[in-house]
Amino acid sequence: MSAVSESARTVAPANPFSRAVRDSLIVAQRNLIRMVRIPEVVIFGLIQPIMFVVLFTYVFGGSMKIGGSTSATAYTNFLMAGIFAQTVTFATAGAGAGIADDMHKGLVDRFRSLPMARGAVLTGRTLADLVQTALTLLVLAAVALLVGWRVGSNGDTNAPKVLAAFGLLLLLGYAFTWIGALIGLSVRTPEAATSGGLVWLFPVTFLSNAFVDTGNMTPWLRHIADWNPFSATVEAARVLFANPGASTSTAWPMQHPVWASLIYSILIVVVFRTLAVRKYRSATA
Repeated sequence: MSAVSESARTVAPANPFSRAVRDSLIVAQRNLIRMVRIPEVVIFGLIQPIMFVVLFTYVFGGSMKIGGSTSATAYTNFLMAGIFAQTVTFATAGAGAGIADDMHKGLVDRFRSLPMARGAVLTGRTLADLVQTALTLLVLAAVALLVGWRVGSNGDTNAPKVLAAFGLLLLLGYAFTWIGALIGLSVRTPEAATSGGLVWLFPVTFLSNAFVDTGNMTPWLRHIADWNPFSATVEAARVLFANPGASTSTAWPMQHPVWASLIYSILIVVVFRTLAVRKYRSATA
């Protein structure tokens, strides 16, 4: 009896934080194993961003004026930060659909019956999605290099700055995944979660500086785009990559994009993680 009790104390951390971390990693591992066993999910997740890179590069390249130049190469270097940001945020729809599917099948109810940290199911799921997004971003960066994207095309940069840019992009993607988690817990079917995850992403990503210079927008629209959290991360990535397209806006997020990106992403995580965990506790399949 004492041996069993001693074993239980060894396996289960007494510290609530350690227990939450352990439970979250276990759930993340479960979701990563599931992704490996269903590789088509990852493959189809790669197709869309690659199509965006190729289509925007060869369809709009040479037609868009960036920094006074209509060079296709200049537009490619301007574009890629926006494509990277769009890719990490579109993972939100998949996260919401996955959680809604678990809810629909009753899996979340089974998790809730286990002696585990309440937020571990959602945290584990979002961490697994973050790993998938990082792999997608890695492949997308390789494709971008093939079509002509280069860091340092508009100034000097270095490896730490490039890694910091990708870090900010992944942080934004992780933050938006919590919005997807809340949507997935609030709807009844995975299809509704997918639709609900995309319906707000399109205006957020296109009403920004991702694909065009906001200086050409009407003043009221430019003001919205400049204060868009998505725009802040895109601008921060361009600055750190030393790519063309630095904003001339006097809006604070455009003048301090790295800090703005960090603040926006952390606030989104704090707010939507709190709401999602609260919803998880009261949700029923």
